[in-house]
Amino acid sequence: MQEPRYGAPFKGARYRKRIRPSSNFGPCVGRVRIQPQISHASHLRLRYRCFASLSALPEICSVKVLRLSVILRGTMRTDHQILAKSPVFLLTLALAWLASGQLSQSAESRLEGEVERYVKSLRSKGALQTNERTAWLVYDFTSGKTLVSINENQQLQAASMIKPYLALAFFHQVRAGKLIYGSSSRRHMELMIQKSNNASTNWVMRQTGGPVATAALLKRHYPSLCRHLHLVEYVPAGGRTYRNLCSAGDYGRFLQSLWSGILPHSKEILRVMGLPGRDRLYTNARRVPQGTRVYNKTGSTARCCGDMGILVARGNDGRSYPYAVIGIIDSGTRNKSYGSWIASRGNVIREVSNLTYTAIKARHSL
Repeated sequence: MQEPRYGAPFKGARYRKRIRPSSNFGPCVGRVRIQPQISHASHLRLRYRCFASLSALPEICSVKVLRLSVILRGTMRTDHQILAKSPVFLLTLALAWLASGQLSQSAESRLEGEVERYVKSLRSKGALQTNERTAWLVYDFTSGKTLVSINENQQLQAASMIKPYLALAFFHQVRAGKLIYGSSSRRHMELMIQKSNNASTNWVMRQTGGPVATAALLKRHYPSLCRHLHLVEYVPAGGRTYRNLCSAGDYGRFLQSLWSGILPHSKEILRVMGLPGRDRLYTNARRVPQGTRVYNKTGSTARCCGDMGILVARGNDGRSYPYAVIGIIDSGTRNKSYGSWIASRGNVIREVSNLTYTAIKARHSL
């Protein structure tokens, strides 16, 4: 009976090899390919692949083979000898199972730890003040995993990041047949999102009944996106809007719903958010590759610096790998040196975007 070549499908006679404990505890590094096939009345077939560095196992026994194919057959009532007499088999299988879960969990928490350490270092150097609160959220659409969640449920100033919500309320009424999306409204929508024009923002809000009525509409029809939404004012003259509030978590759920296309006129909202304009996620974020698509809305006042958006990375396989990044820095007091403050805080968000792309690149081998 001949052992099949490692990695090839086993199509010949069944091969059985029993692993016996050994008193030789010398170094032993190899791969174990475990492919049990268990048959019983319901014809259940189970297959496993297990790869492990055997030198990392406790010195219980060693396996002196570099390639081993094992096929088990029997019934559910049979005690398989290899399971009973091979601690290496059991340890390898258990450690591989544990390692897969730990690696997945560490990959998801590693980026969050990097962001936390980065923010902490800025505070220790005085680059972020004690009265400045931050919130961060990163979501990977490809894996469906949240990679960073820091203060995501904290209600912070929204500034212009509230404007995609106003677009949602407007398009909800368009779908309901109560408003028309024509050339004039299209122009106001583009000015509101792309140029952050406050006059157009107030025009859009008036079409849906003003701040209070718009908030009520959004909370009634999109409650999961508005858990922390507090919309109470038009944008005042000079853009000093400090009373409208929202959270990174709400923005994240908004972007997920938008990308999945379940919001009314999702494609049009994405188109407008993708028009060339200001951003703190791609522009001057040096580690984010040229040509990365971005759909975003910034928020800028003397008390708030933020950005919420979706970036679409391109893999070596030609596939798209979208992910969302939300960063908010909320100052407890109005900063007199608006220009320098907003520039420096914008660079903080850019660095978090850099860290995020590096993690996404490693996660998907871009």
